[in-house]
Amino acid sequence: MTKTAKSPKTTSCDIAIVGAGPAGLSLARALKESGLDILMLESSSENELKNPKPDGRDIALTHLSRQLMTELGLWQKLPKNEINPLREARVINGTSPYFLHFEKPDAPDATLGWLVPNYLIRKAAYECVKPCKNVNLRANSKVALTRTDSEGATITLENGEIITAKLAVAADTRFSQTRRQVGIATRMRDFGRSVIVCRMKHELSHEDIAYECFIDEQTLAILPLFGKNCSVVVTLPSYEAAQLQAMSPRAFAAYIEERFQHRVGKMTLTGERVLYPLVAAYADRFYAERLALVGDAAVGMHPVTAHGYNFGLRGAVDLAQRIAKAHEAGEDIGATPLLAAYSRQHRKVTRPLYLATNGLVEIYTKDHLPARLLRRGLLHLGNALPPVKRLLMNQLTELSAA
Repeated sequence: MTKTAKSPKTTSCDIAIVGAGPAGLSLARALKESGLDILMLESSSENELKNPKPDGRDIALTHLSRQLMTELGLWQKLPKNEINPLREARVINGTSPYFLHFEKPDAPDATLGWLVPNYLIRKAAYECVKPCKNVNLRANSKVALTRTDSEGATITLENGEIITAKLAVAADTRFSQTRRQVGIATRMRDFGRSVIVCRMKHELSHEDIAYECFIDEQTLAILPLFGKNCSVVVTLPSYEAAQLQAMSPRAFAAYIEERFQHRVGKMTLTGERVLYPLVAAYADRFYAERLALVGDAAVGMHPVTAHGYNFGLRGAVDLAQRIAKAHEAGEDIGATPLLAAYSRQHRKVTRPLYLATNGLVEIYTKDHLPARLLRRGLLHLGNALPPVKRLLMNQLTELSAA
């Protein structure tokens, strides 16, 4: 007697989100009251989602991000001693004492923004999504193939299970496999550099001032944390990064201390050094038939502005609002006009800063004479023209959008 092959298990939902990082989780949380059935597919384990490990990265949250996170309930879950205010920012060129200066807004207790560890944002987002009755978060679920057509999205998992949805959302990193499978071209910018991130403590107060130093072919960010602690971000050619990573903790601390011109006194390494290759990404469009991109799958920023999650959060909330409005009106939540409108708006928000950031990095990491003259002139121009400085500050803090 011939055995009949079992049909693969099939699960249906309204929205399938691939990737449970901060942006994907924020989208799911923003759809909590929508009445839509949401399935999240994440390749890592439940424990990794529940208790993410520190990854060395700190995110500079804008005023708009704080507002959106508060509305979603994420902000309230962040440990208060890990929310670090940014009251000033200084951009420094080489060893020159001159710097471009961004001051806090003229208001009591005002700040430029807040610095928060990336892993704590992930943890807060998970804790907000887990109780949502309309969200089924499935860990250890690896996607093998994603296809979409006019009827919906079909996602095949590695275990053979098939997921069908009215709309799929790719939130699976700047190297998104989902994005590639549905044919969305993406401009990847490999800077040929690497980033080392770590935490250090220091002798003198940082006074809540963030520094961005452009030295030779390196950038060095010193970002203020609680007490006399800071987040250090070093961007340099990859072959040099490996050498810096291999230094002893004491030698590394002495190197950073010297590069930072001893502004905060003696420095000591307090956490693990984490190395990341530096690749930026910008998708040609943020949608395909029955599929949308959010987070780094749409826009993967250079870390010089620590701005990535701000765009991911803003895009997730905007997409969620459009979906919820369509569902309430009895309209198709995966309709192409809806997704195209989201894509246009998100490009309008993200593209200027994405291009400006990449241009800034290009100018400030070249050591030939024209680049040196240009960056010196840009710093002076920024301080001399208040409207230019206000425009830059509004882009970086999103004060006007909050």
